[in-house]
Amino acid sequence: MTAAPRLTFFCELERAAFARLFAEPTVIDHVRALEAGVCVGVLDLSAERAAVLRRLSKAGVPLTAWLLLPEDQGYWFNINNYREAVARYAAFQEWTAEHGLIWRAIGLDIEFDMRDMRAILADRRQMARVMLRNLFDHQRRRRAVAAYHALAERIRADGYQTESYILPFALDERRIGATLLQRLTGLLDVPVDRELPMLYSSFLRPFGAGVLWSYGRDVQALAVGSTGGGVSVGGADRIAPLSWEELARDLCLAHRLCDTIAVFSLEGCVRAGYLERLRSFDWDAPVDLPVREAMQVERFRALLRSILWISARMPQIALAAVGASAMVWWAQRGRRVHT
Repeated sequence: MTAAPRLTFFCELERAAFARLFAEPTVIDHVRALEAGVCVGVLDLSAERAAVLRRLSKAGVPLTAWLLLPEDQGYWFNINNYREAVARYAAFQEWTAEHGLIWRAIGLDIEFDMRDMRAILADRRQMARVMLRNLFDHQRRRRAVAAYHALAERIRADGYQTESYILPFALDERRIGATLLQRLTGLLDVPVDRELPMLYSSFLRPFGAGVLWSYGRDVQALAVGSTGGGVSVGGADRIAPLSWEELARDLCLAHRLCDTIAVFSLEGCVRAGYLERLRSFDWDAPVDLPVREAMQVERFRALLRSILWISARMPQIALAAVGASAMVWWAQRGRRVHT
């Protein structure tokens, strides 16, 4: 029998819901029995949140601070809000000192700008504007890269481990030394002590298990999900959360790949009754390997890496292709609007 992996549960709740979740003693009992940590989405710097966090630390639960911004500042970290991210960390440090909080690590969530996402969802014509702005604003990218690298170093100097939560395509870009997708989306590759690609199979059905098995073979830690929860944008909250059978499959697959696993989210697991079942979970249970799905994912990744390789070695061709695609999309959009 192999040892159980190191588990962490993401928790992304507003202050009142956060307090209610841990007001139920069995939640902390289950987390302690699993010897798991909690990665807390720091949505506010309130005394109420701090009081709950002190209770968790007193109970021996390792805590990670998952830094987030207000939605009107982009929520997740990216090329647009590096100044706000730096200011947020400074305010977070003051709050931590004021309330005597204890953190195992600080997490940087590198994702899309929520303001851009909402603009595109309201009017798809905004996609070309956002992507072209990100692609050609080189000075802003250089400033953002420098700011986030300096922020990670500052966090380490303050005595914390650093970790980040990344979209899986970042691994393909890094593998061949490309940055095209990062530049189009406004994302960044920030060096940290540990990164967890978000391999959420619930968002990627029917290929979710294949994505997990394909990308998971290249990493030392990963995140599975979603069991429910999170912000409501783009209909993500309407996607069916993982069933117990799907979560059990993903956990068994992940355990065969690495010994550090995060689960999104704690509140989803509590709502579905999964925490208690995890206490007796058989990590060595047989699981069907998603070979066929993984092969399809691998073919897609090979094609993606080929395109990215061209973008890194022949940028003029890549830019022309992006421009032509944008023009075709714009023309088709215009015809749909006027018909």
